[in-house]
Amino acid sequence: MCIDVRKTCECGAKTVQFHLRDNLLQADVIQRLFCPNCPGDAGFDECSMLNDNGWVVEYDMILATMLLTAKLQVEPEVVRPEFLFDQGYASWLEMYPGEREEIREEKEKIMTLLRQGQRQYLQAIQSWNIGRVARLKAAGWRKAQQA
Repeated sequence: MCIDVRKTCECGAKTVQFHLRDNLLQADVIQRLFCPNCPGDAGFDECSMLNDNGWVVEYDMILATMLLTAKLQVEPEVVRPEFLFDQGYASWLEMYPGEREEIREEKEKIMTLLRQGQRQYLQAIQSWNIGRVARLKAAGWRKAQQA
């Protein structure tokens, strides 16, 4: 069973859903979230924060280290914000925050092709997805870099 983890950014404008791979971590590992519009009153701490295209996630690194060293038997120095995010232990549910809403209209247009024929639909959805991932990679989104 997956835990539904949602965090609201510090300015209160955006709520983002997170994925906790294998449920090894607790929701409390994600301390704070800053959207690109949040006031910049907090300094960036690379030991506990990760920046993904202007979105900053602050992790409780003591809790994350305790849980992952016990459950995965990794060395404590391996547990860094980049490790938590890039390995999917505490990262966006989507490729980037708000992706589902932003692509809904595009996907609906492609879904109309299904009525015209499955082959045409499959070609369109594959082409669309390849182009979308390429755009996300070019924009610098971390999860897209691994796709």
